[in-house]
Amino acid sequence: MIPVLETERLVMRGWAKGDFDRVAAFLGDEQLTRFVGGASGRDDAWRRFASMAGHWSLLGFGLWALEAKEDRRLVGWCGLLSPEGWPEPEIGWSLFAGEHGRGYATEAALRARDYAYRDLGWTTLMSFIHPDNRPSIRVAERLGARFEKPFVIRGWEVGIYRHPAAEPAKLKPANLN
Repeated sequence: MIPVLETERLVMRGWAKGDFDRVAAFLGDEQLTRFVGGASGRDDAWRRFASMAGHWSLLGFGLWALEAKEDRRLVGWCGLLSPEGWPEPEIGWSLFAGEHGRGYATEAALRARDYAYRDLGWTTLMSFIHPDNRPSIRVAERLGARFEKPFVIRGWEVGIYRHPAAEPAKLKPANLN
């Protein structure tokens, strides 16, 4: 049900129960989660983990687990989300401790965006990014996204970064012979 996508260095796959400890460690880290809802204990981390997996069943799209091809380690997540209360679908990403600065978020987000546009037929995407989250703003800008406006979601002040629109399918000229 969850498509497996690949990039040069990553496998983007569905979630497995064995991923939980790595996700729980990330979600328990105050510094790493300050822009994605804050830290959680293991019980709340399990609910967030189950929500990421369940998003696929309910909506047909969601966040992929990002696995490095070189050694199969879980490095973070990236994908498409639109939970209750979201004004429109978002592309989001998070990387685990020690995985920043390698280009994984940009690489995965480009592939996820391509999937949204080509496979799902979407024409636009946005990302909510906290104004102090400079690394994510840089990723969005590398993806061609531009700041659109400030927004408040679930009590958090964020900026909406608008991703470039999908390019219309190129029409093939009719064969006149």
